[in-house]
Amino acid sequence: MSVLALAAVVLTPVTASAAKDPAPGPTVSNPVDAEGLGGLSVETVQYGSHQRQSMDVWWTPDGQERPGIFLVHGGWWSSGDKRYMKEITRGYAEMGYTVFNLNYRLSGDAAWPAQRTDALAAIAMARKHADKWAFDAGNYVLVGFSAGGHIAAAVGTYGDGINGLKGVVGLSPIISPLRAYSDGEKATDPNKRKLRTAAIKLAGGCAPKGKCSRVWASMEVAWHASRKDAPMLTIHSAEEFVPPVQSQLLKQMLGQVGVPVTVFTAPGVNHSSPLYREPGVAERVQAWIAERIG
Repeated sequence: MSVLALAAVVLTPVTASAAKDPAPGPTVSNPVDAEGLGGLSVETVQYGSHQRQSMDVWWTPDGQERPGIFLVHGGWWSSGDKRYMKEITRGYAEMGYTVFNLNYRLSGDAAWPAQRTDALAAIAMARKHADKWAFDAGNYVLVGFSAGGHIAAAVGTYGDGINGLKGVVGLSPIISPLRAYSDGEKATDPNKRKLRTAAIKLAGGCAPKGKCSRVWASMEVAWHASRKDAPMLTIHSAEEFVPPVQSQLLKQMLGQVGVPVTVFTAPGVNHSSPLYREPGVAERVQAWIAERIG
């Protein structure tokens, strides 16, 4: 079934499980000594019972309430780890934000929408215990890389807006797994073929037809656009395997309900974190975040 044909079907989104704290309070699994961190405090906490449901929290313990940034790593939905985001996490913490660097269940642990559910659960815990981490629970953004960009953007269009979420940034975000599935069918680029396989695994191992149409619909970010969704900034390289066209439908659909989306295209082929390290890209992201949360 083509992307357009599937889009024409009237579908009820898959309902994610409730994003509530699994315990009365966060479980600290790996406190880190603040010595040598320039006044920052860091700890790793569990926001759920699965070992992957954890996040590193970086904050300044000076009693001042600070805007928050949630970082979501990439890795084809099936790999990757928050430890690879440490440098970026520390950078934002040193700018004065409270930063939550997330792990989440991978596609080998659970199919979609578990990854979105985990991001929502992490946000819920952070907001519930905002005082502990000097976090302004009503003022935060999500920043996701590649598959993490898909998760972040899916949170951004979940329901009719998420309390306190002021924006979403995606670096090479996979906005449309259906487009990735179609693009990878006869592609010569091995990354496009791999992305097609990864999207099938995320959906629980099935192609976007028949009984699986609902989960694929739930994975499509743009199909869930509503007027209270978060503004978004997406950045792609012009020649990478997750092309800018991935974000164009999102811009169109959110634009129709009055939500601004900026799609920036950088030259070259770099994807995800290497794209973020291109000259001027991190600065563009940081400026966009500052405009939304200060």
